[in-house]
Amino acid sequence: MSDFIIRAIRKADNAEVAKIIRTVMTSFGAVGEGFSIEDPEVDQMYEAYQGNQSEMYVVVGKEGKVMGCGGFAPLVGGDSDTCELRKMYFLPEARGKGLGRKMLEMSLVGAKRAGFKKCYLETLVHMKAARRLYEKAGFLPLTCSLGNTGHGSCDSFYLIKL
Repeated sequence: MSDFIIRAIRKADNAEVAKIIRTVMTSFGAVGEGFSIEDPEVDQMYEAYQGNQSEMYVVVGKEGKVMGCGGFAPLVGGDSDTCELRKMYFLPEARGKGLGRKMLEMSLVGAKRAGFKKCYLETLVHMKAARRLYEKAGFLPLTCSLGNTGHGSCDSFYLIKL
């Protein structure tokens, strides 16, 4: 993990972050309507996470290459005390190094600091490593989705009390 840093997203990161999201989502077959790859914010992640109740982070490798992202924002159409873990994706070379756990911790601490009491997330059943990470962190599975994220193709839902 010492070869990587996690920092707040910058405007200059937008193109790289969009590419990561599209690359990872495509590799898991999560393409088309109902997946976050279609969200309008994908090309402007910096701008989308500048509110006082949202944060987006990036993982940067030694060479300054952005290799992952993740953050949180209020859950659209949800309770005001609930945020959503959003856009947590890593290129293969950044996986298995504890970066997901660290990014998740940073996001949950930031969400709590922003005043949220719960954090919700949506993923896919076949994203097994991600689901293990969330369950290990204390996220509990839900039987249905919350809010109105627009991600109707997701099939696995979780919630944690902060």
